[in-house]
Amino acid sequence: MNRLQQETSPYLLQHAQNPVDWFPWGEEALQKAKNDNKPILVSIGYSACHWCHVMEHESFEKEEVAEVMNKHFVNIKIDREERPDIDAIYMDAVQAMGVRGGWPLNVFLMPDGKPFYGGTYFPKDNWLKLLVAVNNGFENHRDELQKSAEGFTENMLFRESDKYGLLFENQVFTKDDLFVMYEKLSQTFDAEWGGFERSPKFPMPSIWQFLMRYAHLQNDELAQKHLLLTLNKMAIGGIYDQVGGGFARYSVDGEWFCPHFEKMLYDNGQLVSLYAEAFAYTGEELYKETVYETIDWLEREMTNQEGGFYSALDADSEGVEGKFYVWYKEEINQLLGDKAEAFCKDYQVSQYGNWEHGVNILWKNEAILNSQYQNELKILHEYRAKRIRPGLDDKILCSWNALMLNGLVDAYRVFGEDRFLTLALKNAHFIKEKFLKNETLFHSYKNGELKINGFLEDYATVIQAFVNLYQATFDENWLHLSEKLTLYVYQNFWDEEDQFFYFTDKNAEELIARKKEIFDNVIPSSNSIMAKNLYQLGLLLDRQDFLDLSRLMLGKMKSLLVKNPDYLTNWGCLVSQMASPTAEIAIVGKGSLSFRADLDKAFFPNKILVGTSTSSSLPLLENRDAKDGQTQIFVCYDKTCQLPVSSVPEALEQLRNV
Repeated sequence: MNRLQQETSPYLLQHAQNPVDWFPWGEEALQKAKNDNKPILVSIGYSACHWCHVMEHESFEKEEVAEVMNKHFVNIKIDREERPDIDAIYMDAVQAMGVRGGWPLNVFLMPDGKPFYGGTYFPKDNWLKLLVAVNNGFENHRDELQKSAEGFTENMLFRESDKYGLLFENQVFTKDDLFVMYEKLSQTFDAEWGGFERSPKFPMPSIWQFLMRYAHLQNDELAQKHLLLTLNKMAIGGIYDQVGGGFARYSVDGEWFCPHFEKMLYDNGQLVSLYAEAFAYTGEELYKETVYETIDWLEREMTNQEGGFYSALDADSEGVEGKFYVWYKEEINQLLGDKAEAFCKDYQVSQYGNWEHGVNILWKNEAILNSQYQNELKILHEYRAKRIRPGLDDKILCSWNALMLNGLVDAYRVFGEDRFLTLALKNAHFIKEKFLKNETLFHSYKNGELKINGFLEDYATVIQAFVNLYQATFDENWLHLSEKLTLYVYQNFWDEEDQFFYFTDKNAEELIARKKEIFDNVIPSSNSIMAKNLYQLGLLLDRQDFLDLSRLMLGKMKSLLVKNPDYLTNWGCLVSQMASPTAEIAIVGKGSLSFRADLDKAFFPNKILVGTSTSSSLPLLENRDAKDGQTQIFVCYDKTCQLPVSSVPEALEQLRNV
């Protein structure tokens, strides 16, 4: 057993019995490298990473490989999900070396922690050769390596504004800007299978949320058509678990057919939001079913007794990727009997298999509902449950929990399902009680132990979820807590010169670089989430300073947004709010929550909601009372209100007329 046996991360614990003398990231390892005058090998991965497991089995479990690693290097294993700050630094360095990034990420550092070489997966023989070559280089050409390491580190210290030529141009955004963004995105749409013309295909929820807002705002039928094509293809595809609910991380092909089978909490939280909103937009029953089945999976397989959500399910079981999820036709014939033929036809199951080695991935050939095969799927689910399960990453991450919490709140607001709110409130209290200490958040929790100071992604996603939860419940405690956390973020993460937020707290461990995250990816960037938070809170709390900060950040992104929006679509969602008037809706009276529920059934994303059954000191609710005991709705724009109305249809009419 090596030092990793003391860790809580399932990924690190997987390596605790390797013959490699692994260290966790920390002062002990970094000081040893200086004392022993050895280069550092940092190896970064995560528990659901298939090729991380492959490299472990091929190399890190082998004595002859460990002998070379232990002799010449100080070896550090990192769970990228626990330490996204370290991962971002060394991923940036490897990409600057001209290497395509990915995991496992293996980076060689000088004893001072500065990187000089790196790559991703290496087969055993290549890995051994590389270890020898790097050691020879360190012993015989150290000055050159140090110079190279200094250069890669220097490259990371440029401000985002300088690196990308970001200037504050203009606070004004128009529908024309949205059209330019859409036009750029649409150039590579896959008109047959949805998404973009590439493989692998990732769901990328913020892209489709942007497209939904654009299509709604501009009444663009082509944009709507592509949005619905994409959502349909994902929901009926192999990337979605037709038996158990929930989405895999991505599809290795261009048809959403063959998933990379791991299921990540962060994907599913965002996809619940996306499909719930899409149901409000279209009324499509497939989207409702997708939301309900995904939340069923969450509740059944990913929730601990305290109300926290686990991080991920592995792709592999019994050492084989996808084994838990795939089917032989003969199995289905035996289980379903005379129902098998129709089922196999609709889920594209063949005698010879639709995937490798004669197995089948369930993949619907049209947008039928799983409820049509409710009994058959139940039989398959019960049978599948007896198989050896994929590994569970049971650490609980603050930011990923907040993304799932936000999804649950969105689902509750659209469907009014009390079970969703119960799950959401339990998780919100879990975050508040477990992750929040003295007004600061932590990042990771397991077995009662908190680890690692919160990153910007933790604060941004928690603020987002709590603001959403306030608008679903009108419990002002969530709103005031969001304001406190936002003030903490400004005081401890803001870079006054660059005018964006750092990813790490100024009180956190000092690394070789302090990075910022501005590009949206599978998870939106923490800066774009914060910009949206500041905008919403600015309206909800009448805080002009928050609004000014949001406009400043978005204004600096404008040149990038209109040139290359692919990885900026969460920023684009904020553009959609600023390009047209944002409705400020106040509901006062005993029926405030039921009125809120009816309002949320209509798709109208560019709004904020406040409400009270009695009275409130919130700016939008001050001095407002129910008239003659009747609940009233005030629809306002930029602090100017229309005449109050006493029914939801009247309020919706006012909204549509603007």
